[in-house]
Amino acid sequence: MADNAFWIASLTAGTAVLASWVTSRGTARAARIQADTTTSAQRVERLREARRTAYAEFIEQAQRLNDVHWKVSDVVRGAEGGLGPEHIEELRRLRDRQRDEYSTLRHRTWIVSLEGPDEVAELANTARRSTSPFHKAIEAMIDNDTGAVARFDACYEPFWQALQNFIKASRDTLHTM
Repeated sequence: MADNAFWIASLTAGTAVLASWVTSRGTARAARIQADTTTSAQRVERLREARRTAYAEFIEQAQRLNDVHWKVSDVVRGAEGGLGPEHIEELRRLRDRQRDEYSTLRHRTWIVSLEGPDEVAELANTARRSTSPFHKAIEAMIDNDTGAVARFDACYEPFWQALQNFIKASRDTLHTM
C-alpha cells in the first residue's frame, strides 16, 4: 500500500505542477495581451490628440486669415467714392498682414499633412490654396484695378467651402478613431 501512496502522491504533485505551469502561461499571456491592448489604446489616443491639435490650430489660423479678409472688405466698403491714398495705405498694411497670416497657415498645413490622414491633409492644402486669389485681388486693388473688388468678393465662397470640407473631414476622422 505504501507503493500506491507514493504513486498517488507523485501523480497529485505532477498534476499540481502541470496545472501551475499552465496557469502561469495563461496569466503571462493574458498580461501580455492586456499590455498590448493598453499600449495600442494609448497610441491611438496620442494620435487622436495630435491630430485634434493640428486640426484645431489650422482652423484657428484660417479664421485669423479670414479676419484680415473681412478688414479688407471694410476698407473697400468705406471707400464709396473710390480708394484714396489712406485706403491704399491701409490695403498695403492688410496685404502685409495677410502674407504673415498665410505663412502661418502654410506651416499649419504642413503639420496637418504630417498628422494625416491623406484625405484631411489634401483638404487642408485645398483650403490653403484657396487663399491665393485674395492676395492677388488685394494687389490689384492697390494698383487701382477696377474689377479687383468683384474678384476679391468672389473669393469668399471657394475659401469658405474648402474650409467647411476640411472641418467635416477632420471631425469625421477624429470620431472614427
